[in-house]
Amino acid sequence: MNIATNTAHTSQTNGAVRLLAAGDSGLLVRFATSLSDSANKSAIEGAHKLVLAAISGVEEVVPSLVSVLLRYDPKKIGFFALCNEVRLALAAGASNNGFVAKLREIEIVYGGDDGPDLACVARLCQLDVNDFIAAHCRHEIRVLATGFAPGFIYCGLHEQALSIPRRVEIHPRVKPGSILFAAGQTAITATSIPTGWHVIGRTDFINFQPRLSPPILVAAGDMVRFSPLSA
Repeated sequence: MNIATNTAHTSQTNGAVRLLAAGDSGLLVRFATSLSDSANKSAIEGAHKLVLAAISGVEEVVPSLVSVLLRYDPKKIGFFALCNEVRLALAAGASNNGFVAKLREIEIVYGGDDGPDLACVARLCQLDVNDFIAAHCRHEIRVLATGFAPGFIYCGLHEQALSIPRRVEIHPRVKPGSILFAAGQTAITATSIPTGWHVIGRTDFINFQPRLSPPILVAAGDMVRFSPLSA
C-alpha cells in the first residue's frame, strides 16, 4: 500500500496547516497551497521549531517555499506518532530558536551576454533599464527557500509592480551565478541548469561549496541585498 495516496494517513493541525504522507518515510507539513509572504514566514518558523524539537527518528528537516519536509526512519517512529510530535512542536511559542538571519550583499552585473532578458523584463515592468535596476536593488529581501538544484536560491517577495510571468521559451542552459527573475522573485543559480525564468544578470556569488559543511552559504530566512556592479 502506498501511504502517499492513502487518505487515512493525512491529517490536519492548527487549522490551515496540513500533515501529509510523502512516501513511507516522509512527512510534508504544508502551511499553504500558494506562495505568500506570511505562508513563507510560517514555513521558515515551522522548520526552525521542528529542528529545535529534535524529534527522535527524524533524520532531516527541509523547508521549502510554503512547506517543510521531514524525512524520518519508520523503524524508530511511526507516522501517527510523528504527526503528534509535529503538532506539539508547532504549538510551541514563537522563538528564534537560536537562528540569527544573516545579511548577504550580492553584487550583480546586469545585462550583457549574461543578462539577455534585462531589457524585456524592464519593459514588462513598465520601467527603463536603469529604473528597473534601481527598483531591484532598493530593498533587502528574504531568502524564501533553497533547493531545486544544489545551492539554488529563491529570494522575495518583490513589490507587486515587479511581478511578471516566466518566459514562454526556455533557456536551454544558464551559467552558475545567473540572476533569474519571475513571479515576484529573484533566483540565483549555483550550477548550470535550464530555466524558464528571465535571465537579467550574473554574480560571482555561488551558494554551493561541496567541501564545506553545510555546503550552502545562505539559507531560508536569511536576507540579501543586491547592488549593481559594472562589467
